[in-house]
Amino acid sequence: MSGYEELADALRTRLAELLGRSQEIGEELRQPLDADFEEQAIDLADDQALAGIDDVLRHEISDIRSALLRIENGTYGSCAVCGNDIAANRLKALPTATRCINCA
Repeated sequence: MSGYEELADALRTRLAELLGRSQEIGEELRQPLDADFEEQAIDLADDQALAGIDDVLRHEISDIRSALLRIENGTYGSCAVCGNDIAANRLKALPTATRCINCA
């Protein structure tokens, strides 16, 4: 894994957390609406907010899976644009970074 074992473990932990949250949101979104129209309006507004949160979670899940794949295939830490190394501080701050600071 070329020295990124700790980072990969942290990414897997974060991935598991996000998948759990996304599953909880999905279950909440599948709940039937209340019979009361006022409650339905509140439920629909809540559902819209939850769907937005779920979109953000799914984007982060995708980014983490991509980072784990790059670690696995040995391309992690290389800029997708210029091919130079991504600074360790950048990867520490943003482990899913695909570009160096100059190309970002």
